[in-house]
Amino acid sequence: MSGLEKPFYLLPLVIPLILSFRPKISLILQSLTSLVFLIVSIYLIPSNTDFIVSFQSAIPFLTFSYRVDSLSLFFAGLVFLLSLVSSIYSVSYISEFKHKKILTFLYNLFILSIIMVILSANVPTFLIWWELMSVVSFLLVIFDYKKEENLNAGILYMFMTHLATIFIIISFILLYIHSGSLEFKNFTNINLPENIKFLVFLTSLIGFGTKAGIFPLHFWLPKAHPVAPSNVSALMSGVMIKTAIYMLIRFYFEFLKDIPVSFGYIVLFFGALSAMYGILYAYVQTDIKKLLAYSSMENIGIILIALGLSMIFKSFNIELLMGLSFVAVLYHTLNHTVFKGLLFLGAGSILFKTHTKNMEELGGLNKLMPKTGILFLIGILGITALPPFNGFVSEWLIYQSLLYGSLLNYEFISFTMPLFASVLALTGAFSIGSFAKLYGTTFLGIGRTDKTKKASEPDGFMLIGMGFLALMIIVSGILPVFPVYLADRVLNQIESFSVYKYIIHKNGLLLISTDYDFGRISTLLLAIAGIVIFVSTYLLIRLIGNGNTREYETWACGLEESNLTVKAQYSATGFSQPIRRILSFIYKVEESLSFSGKKYFLPKKIYRIRIDDRIENLILSITNVFIKFVLKVRYFVQPGIIHVYIAYMIFTLIAFILYFVRW
Repeated sequence: MSGLEKPFYLLPLVIPLILSFRPKISLILQSLTSLVFLIVSIYLIPSNTDFIVSFQSAIPFLTFSYRVDSLSLFFAGLVFLLSLVSSIYSVSYISEFKHKKILTFLYNLFILSIIMVILSANVPTFLIWWELMSVVSFLLVIFDYKKEENLNAGILYMFMTHLATIFIIISFILLYIHSGSLEFKNFTNINLPENIKFLVFLTSLIGFGTKAGIFPLHFWLPKAHPVAPSNVSALMSGVMIKTAIYMLIRFYFEFLKDIPVSFGYIVLFFGALSAMYGILYAYVQTDIKKLLAYSSMENIGIILIALGLSMIFKSFNIELLMGLSFVAVLYHTLNHTVFKGLLFLGAGSILFKTHTKNMEELGGLNKLMPKTGILFLIGILGITALPPFNGFVSEWLIYQSLLYGSLLNYEFISFTMPLFASVLALTGAFSIGSFAKLYGTTFLGIGRTDKTKKASEPDGFMLIGMGFLALMIIVSGILPVFPVYLADRVLNQIESFSVYKYIIHKNGLLLISTDYDFGRISTLLLAIAGIVIFVSTYLLIRLIGNGNTREYETWACGLEESNLTVKAQYSATGFSQPIRRILSFIYKVEESLSFSGKKYFLPKKIYRIRIDDRIENLILSITNVFIKFVLKVRYFVQPGIIHVYIAYMIFTLIAFILYFVRW
């Protein structure tokens, strides 16, 4: 379907942008618009919708094309979902910012650019919106430009995103050369030579992988996400980096036909590396938003593990396992959008009320911000994949894909699948440790500094936004039928088969009742059992006990309350110290202990620690060597001596004379 009238259906997306000079009205309108388009997206996905909208621009040879199909609707739906919640949250959150109108304008433009990237159906349209998305997100990262940390993070982000764009353009050029077209629909009908197919695969993986923050191209992510406004951080982590996952699915399941098994193993390998490396560095962070940023790297790795599995099973024509892992890709993408959005918004609430995101300066917030504490805890239960919450379901699907793969009659697959399952399990263990530290040092215990004393609950708009995502974590965990169904409809349109009936069994009560019958579970029954056990235990205690409430001091190794200080409780640095020591070869740690005051009479001890990303340091070292080489060459080529420049002119003139005499 094509026509000029269709783009006007998207005009409501522009209205909040136009009204950005009235920030609160614009944000409320953005949330309402997102709600309407979210409902439309959910409605259209099962209907197998697939049409292209094209119209000619004022520039000759430039046609804007947009495609609406199940895959684009699914990812656009994620944007609308998080935009709905983040916009409600932002109504109150932006009150502390000086330039509210500029922030609101950039925020709305950022959302619009992400949606248009997902809907783009040809190369020029995609690159225009992709570049706009990158530039706007850069401006949001450096929004508080007076801080040097923000400027450095923004410059690094801008460099990496344009490096990614170079590789993306190369992949598009290769597809254009062999198809003669810039339309995505024409990329699906070409048979690429094997060497060209590998180049397209590699350049697209590097380009989109950089945007997604995969290992070893991730080091911009833990710098850019923490310094952006928290509502923007939620969008960057929740949906912006997912545009890369969306395009990788387009490339590997539509553009590249008959992909070899090696492609899947490469994606699987880098997914496992990203997941493990990301969570190990998340474990040792003391900055809340930096921990969440490294956790995003981990979850992108988990998504790539599922994507790599799907590619492997596709190359062997094992439809059931291919479909199972593909559904897991989409399900975990949805789940990460929800729980990471909640956690970044929760971190924003903490920063909003305490003006710090350093865990070493927090503590005891459960007493001052109990509602935020509960909502944040629900987000943690989701991201750590504990049953019966949503993260458990998607990771369960990935585990099933890995374990089923080990039973296949393919020696290499049956050997490697348990190894990757072990990596995923180890990642889960470190994830629980990371977020136990985050919640314990931030919300439990007593406040470590005066910054926590004035903390209080954020107002209704911020709590409503977080509450909606918390509800989704619970509902999509205990009732996975609907998310699995939507993901299966996307699979059906791309690969023309369905696995829904194999995943959901007995009216949705059982997950995974496949032909392999390796394991089955019901999150709904788990939730009901948990409630029954909790209520029964409570009633039993009330029945047997005397009903009196007794309060005692927390045991503190023999110290009395009068002798306790905040230093008697675990710090974030102390919590991660054993792992940091054991895995010292992974971390680059600089520690120092200094003394102030009188040397021999109880001097004040000052402990400092700095943990740098080894990959970042390695790449910066290589970059520095390259820059020094370039500067040396520049010194000899351009020494600032007039005689050298005159010699250049003479040699150039002689070269021209010889050239023309020859001809």
